[in-house]
Amino acid sequence: MADIDAPAVAETAALVDSRITEGVCTLTLHNPPANALSIAMMEALEAALERAREDAAMRVIVLAHEGKVFSAGHDLKEMTARRRDPDRGRAFFADTMARCAGLMQAIVRHPKPVIAAVGGVATAAGCQLVASCDLAVASERARFATPGVNIGLFCSTPMVALSRNISRKQAMEMLLTGEMIDAETACSHGLVNRVVAHDTLERSAMELAGTVASKSPLTLKIGKEAFYAQAEMGLAEAYEYTARVMVDNMMARDAEEGIGAFIDKREPEWKGE
Repeated sequence: MADIDAPAVAETAALVDSRITEGVCTLTLHNPPANALSIAMMEALEAALERAREDAAMRVIVLAHEGKVFSAGHDLKEMTARRRDPDRGRAFFADTMARCAGLMQAIVRHPKPVIAAVGGVATAAGCQLVASCDLAVASERARFATPGVNIGLFCSTPMVALSRNISRKQAMEMLLTGEMIDAETACSHGLVNRVVAHDTLERSAMELAGTVASKSPLTLKIGKEAFYAQAEMGLAEAYEYTARVMVDNMMARDAEEGIGAFIDKREPEWKGE
């Protein structure tokens, strides 16, 4: 990543607001109206995720947004301006896609669960962002689409996350038609976990996050990593791998404490070790 000066750092950080409430870190995309995933926005979000990785006070991350749009995807004006480059923007386009892929993988590989709270439109790479999160809560006003086909640019990278969340035929319909789907359809497809009234979105997302945050942070880290790892394996390999994970997990202090608390009918005291 290229070096950026101090003013640029401040401007980048302002694109993502961060607050912590009872172990839940809320990262809010703060660049309305589109909350586009410009280079600066992707840098800001990845930096915020990295800070959350190292902060033990942050057990769960909620990815929220300001305005009516969760994220409209890549900043097409930013990308179009680079067509004036000598290479017609090829190097910039490649860098943009690489940064986006890195951001999505940073969410999947993050040791802490990430929950999207979607109260508006999520299209293209914005839909990809929702699909990359571990869980998603949508308000009744949320809408989702991969509309690249409508402008001659197939949503090939959003397809990676989308096709790992919903069935192939549902994913292909979204990709081939570019049509918007509502929150209930997205829920039935498996793109989001639940749909709530718009005015309860924040509370509902925080309640879900609070439930997750009440668990052992070590156990969450172990489980999330194992979930995505086994999903890429064959059946026999997956069982062999997860058996090793469970044995190692059983040796952890939190597992000993949790099982003991269950037997003793008391609340466990997690140490994260």
